[in-house]
Amino acid sequence: MVETALAFVVATAAGLVPLINIELYLLGAVAVLDDGALVAMAVAAAVGQTLGKIPYYYVGYGTISAPWLKRQAATPGKWSERVNRWRAKAEARPAWGAGLLALSSFASVPPFMVVSVLAGVLRMNLVLFCVITFVTRTARFLILVLAPAWAMDVLPV
Repeated sequence: MVETALAFVVATAAGLVPLINIELYLLGAVAVLDDGALVAMAVAAAVGQTLGKIPYYYVGYGTISAPWLKRQAATPGKWSERVNRWRAKAEARPAWGAGLLALSSFASVPPFMVVSVLAGVLRMNLVLFCVITFVTRTARFLILVLAPAWAMDVLPV
């Protein structure tokens, strides 16, 4: 129970501070915990990551002030051109934005923090943002913790 709560706390912090790595924390747990605890930790980490990315969403949405983002949006250049292209794609095809979010949340390519801000810029529905993030992060973390545990059971030592 304590490890699950701690996974939630670390994942929330990792969602807010990119230098903290929840994946390393979860991989460390693989060596000492059973599958049931690992599943609970993966789900708790997914909830924490979802909550940790909501402030980035609100930065993009404009609710939370981010001077660096306002400067980037106001100055003509590659960044503002990309945002405008992505916004046009997302408005023309809403599934494109959801797919990009799912890909980024699951594989971290493109960087999930950037896509979280972009989701706010594109005015993606917050509930949709949270559901996609939670589902894909849960899948990512379950694979992360169960694959090594499965491999340790199957492979000869």
